[in-house]
Amino acid sequence: MSRTDARPRPAVFLLRWFDAAMPVLTFVVLVLFWEAVVRVFSIPAFLLPAPSAILSSMVSVDVGQWAKHVWATLRVALMGYVLAILVSVPLAVALATSRSMSRSLYPLLVVVQSMPVVAIAPIIVVSLGAGDLPRVLIAFLITFFPIVVSTTTGLMATPPELIELSRSLRAGRSREIWHIRLPYAMPHVFSALRICTTLSLIGAVVAEFVTADKGLGYYISFSTSNLRMDAAFAGLALMVTLSLGFFRLIDLVQRVLAPWSRVKG
Repeated sequence: MSRTDARPRPAVFLLRWFDAAMPVLTFVVLVLFWEAVVRVFSIPAFLLPAPSAILSSMVSVDVGQWAKHVWATLRVALMGYVLAILVSVPLAVALATSRSMSRSLYPLLVVVQSMPVVAIAPIIVVSLGAGDLPRVLIAFLITFFPIVVSTTTGLMATPPELIELSRSLRAGRSREIWHIRLPYAMPHVFSALRICTTLSLIGAVVAEFVTADKGLGYYISFSTSNLRMDAAFAGLALMVTLSLGFFRLIDLVQRVLAPWSRVKG
């Protein structure tokens, strides 16, 4: 019996409640400290707005306006995210199962990833125009590399004895990938997918900084150019909320589709 189970039932309940509430309590304490610092030191709103001013600015904007900006950013992020998955997973399979593909393509992927997206975003916009295509491409570029690397690592981590056993049973390459390698790679895949939820939104917002007439990135850029820091922080708060929701969605997908791949805490 564990030490936690040995405690009285009310104590166990309170301990679990405290563990669950700790992140929320920490966030509340930080917000209150932020509010106090701004008020005590009379920091101007155009430098650092108080949380109360940020909340007031968020509430003052029409819900329809927020929905328009949130959907514009989320739509681009989702398209770039899905495109990254569709490209990265087959590419990772090719890298893990073909030595020649790995030696020829992996250095090229590293070179592409080494280019800062913020630096090449204006070039992409000029080359492809001001539509959705350049924004989706930017979200894709910032997202696909972690998925490729993590999926390849997971595929390569398959125990070699299982690979030898499958080959001794004359299992084809496709069955080896689907029934042995991919199940072992699922923890790595979903780890990358959770990380990339934030990266896809960052890519969409960076693209909106360069060219957009709506979206959270456009709203933040427009607000800062007018020294409306409370409005900019309100847009940032919505972006963080969106990112957390996206993260939890991927966690739910893993629970439903591959619960055995979750790391036990």
